[in-house]
Amino acid sequence: MPLVISIRPLLFSFLSFRMNTPPQLPAHVTLGHAFWYWLKLGFISFGGPAGQISIMHQDLVERKHWISERRFLHALNYCMVLPGPEAQQLAIYIGWLMHRTWGGVIAGLLFIVPSFFLLMLLSWIYIRFGQLPEVAAILYGIKPAIMAIVVVAAHRMGTRALKNGLMWIIAAMSFFAIFALSTPFPLIVLCAALLGIIGGRIAPNKFVLGGTHGSPQHCYGPALIDDETPIPEHARFSYLRLFKIVGVGLVLWSGMMGFLCWQLGWSNALTQMGWFFTKAALLTFGGAYAVLPYVYQGAVEHFHWLSATQMMDGLALGESTPGPLIMIVTFVGFLGGWSQLPLGPDSALMAAVVAAGVVTYFTFLPSFLFILAGGPLVESTQGNLKFTAPLLAITAAVVGVILNLAVFFAVQVFWPQGFAGSFDVIAAMIGMLALLALFRYKVGVIPVITVAGVLGLLCLFVKPLIELTL
Repeated sequence: MPLVISIRPLLFSFLSFRMNTPPQLPAHVTLGHAFWYWLKLGFISFGGPAGQISIMHQDLVERKHWISERRFLHALNYCMVLPGPEAQQLAIYIGWLMHRTWGGVIAGLLFIVPSFFLLMLLSWIYIRFGQLPEVAAILYGIKPAIMAIVVVAAHRMGTRALKNGLMWIIAAMSFFAIFALSTPFPLIVLCAALLGIIGGRIAPNKFVLGGTHGSPQHCYGPALIDDETPIPEHARFSYLRLFKIVGVGLVLWSGMMGFLCWQLGWSNALTQMGWFFTKAALLTFGGAYAVLPYVYQGAVEHFHWLSATQMMDGLALGESTPGPLIMIVTFVGFLGGWSQLPLGPDSALMAAVVAAGVVTYFTFLPSFLFILAGGPLVESTQGNLKFTAPLLAITAAVVGVILNLAVFFAVQVFWPQGFAGSFDVIAAMIGMLALLALFRYKVGVIPVITVAGVLGLLCLFVKPLIELTL
């Protein structure tokens, strides 16, 4: 006993010393080491932007100490007001800061490549087997859950963006414009930007950029890119570097677009997909949910590449795979290529694969340019109101657009034959359960979709029994 008593204070002192010792600065991270991390992230990035950003924060800030929390949040705040998928752009940003241009390109590509191939496989399975009763039943259960997920997305973005009465007014005007007046999404974005420019001059206190994820509250020890680490030479703004990146980007865009026009003509479905999704990529303020109404207007109503039901099924597949949700465009392209046959009547599968690649290329190319060309400019304009005010107004308007998307999905799910038809009570119950799980119990997206799919499958066997008893 005396020996135990004498050792115990020494043990407590040792543990206290170990707990209070700050983590050591990590060793230099090579591009090869980073490559394997970004590849792993591409396979595990479930949960939408919030889940993907949380994974990166835990890995890069808390565990690996590649970047400090303050620098992480600084990059995130600006990625969230740029058009495009913010989680992928954040990966590009961090990869670019650490390993220059190639680091950003590798991080951004590996973030979407696994999802791209997985969605192409699921798209083919959907076309070949989507009409099977079991598959249709699973999708029947997932669709109400998707509606609930969109409602939660609108709520989450609303709490982040609607910080004052003026932002609420902009969101309400946006909802009315797209719901009641069918105003095109690009016009809503333009009007919101103009309101931000004017409002930033008249009422600048209403357009102050705040940390959407809060101010840094924790210290996780020294990091390779720390709070006081000077901006790397390659991240310093220069007009020469800006013109080089923009020039390369224009060559990559115009080269592919020119090739499509030369080989297939301007009216071919592949060329039109490239042009349409270029515009969509420049309008994705607020993430995929914001641009989905625009994609729906073009892909379903104007070009007829796929049906409204197929669009919702694609969203269900996109929610259940890793990568940014905007990867649903791969599904849209695949089905569009399959239905339009732009390479001839005997090349349905080849056309679908090529269309999926074309759509994905033109959708994500601008995201790389925004970071690689605009990253240094963004860092040099931190807190500059004339840059942030229009973007914040656009973000507020996007809340109204997402709410309209939720209403649209609710109508499609609960009244599948239109208001003249019957109300689908079972779909409504699944949707309410999904909302309860997401809002009240904070259940993740993947478990909610899984349970909803199982409930839909059960309905396939339970419905006949209920109808038989009635």
